[in-house]
Amino acid sequence: MSLLQRLGFGKGRTENAIRAEQVTALEGALNRCREVAMHLRRMQRGVMATVAVLMLALGFVLGTYREPIKQSGTNLLSTVGLAKSPRDVESAYAAFEKGSYEKALEITRPLAESGDVRAQSLLARMYYRGRAVRQDHVEALKWFRQAAEQGDAVAQFNLGVMYSEGDSVPKDKAAAEKWYRLAADQGNPQAQYNLGLWYAQGEAGTPDKVRAYMWFNLAAAGFQTSNAQNRSLATANRDAVAGNMTSEQIAEAQRLARDWKPK
Repeated sequence: MSLLQRLGFGKGRTENAIRAEQVTALEGALNRCREVAMHLRRMQRGVMATVAVLMLALGFVLGTYREPIKQSGTNLLSTVGLAKSPRDVESAYAAFEKGSYEKALEITRPLAESGDVRAQSLLARMYYRGRAVRQDHVEALKWFRQAAEQGDAVAQFNLGVMYSEGDSVPKDKAAAEKWYRLAADQGNPQAQYNLGLWYAQGEAGTPDKVRAYMWFNLAAAGFQTSNAQNRSLATANRDAVAGNMTSEQIAEAQRLARDWKPK
């Protein structure tokens, strides 16, 4: 037996030393945990501050750019199928063509008020004709204008008609020509036909037979085969204008029609 064991410092001393080492190790671990907790608390405060700043910035952005963000969100929802899709507008047009005007109005009005261009154009037509609503050309003018300014060709044509006739708006030949041309440039055959009349009658001054022939020709080709009456009218007016044109003028008008591309 060793001297340390005999003096009582043997096995018992070894166990005490082990316990002391364990306690020291545990205290060290606790200290490290405390340091980690303090670090995490500091990080949390930093994160919360960052989140607060971001929320303030987000609030400013939402307040300042509410409408563009709303529109972008609507476009995104439409893309993924969570918002009203173009098929809603198609169903409104289908109902209108079938004479189900109440149903068409039910679908169309909320879409028009939310900014749907085609719905605005259809709602304008309903007010213009008095379909499911009291006939109101002033209200029709408002909706035609909103849709026309966003590029709807049908609305542009109808706005041109209202300016040409002075319907609920001062008669304005220049404005009428502007809206006819915008619609015609997109390939709307009704606007092309009216623009042909415009040039044939010299509404802007001197008649322009070449331009009149060109637009009548495009309108005749643009009207659907089922719309035989308008196709015949466009063809008849083109031929009538051609009767007072030289062969060179006709060739030039035909070239312009061939080279024309919708915008």
